[in-house]
Amino acid sequence: MRKTALIAASLAATVALAACSEQTQKSAENAADSASKDVQAAASAAGDVAKEGAAAVESAADKAAAASDRMGAKVEEHRARIEADAQNESVDQAKRD
Repeated sequence: MRKTALIAASLAATVALAACSEQTQKSAENAADSASKDVQAAASAAGDVAKEGAAAVESAADKAAAASDRMGAKVEEHRARIEADAQNESVDQAKRD
């Protein structure tokens, strides 16, 4: 009787340990899945921020290029006027020179 009780207790402990181990494994899998989703979300957010930053840099570069073009046109106009005055010719003629 004692042996039977001891075997039954050992069997019950083994089953309980197996169930506990299975639950622990499921919890670990759930934690890993959750961490993976968090990392994916963070990477996606970082990618979005990088895209927004790149778009802002591109916009600023476009504006700087446009401002540079306008300044270049003003400088050329001023140069042509000075040359026209110095050469006693029209501004259009100075621009062609």
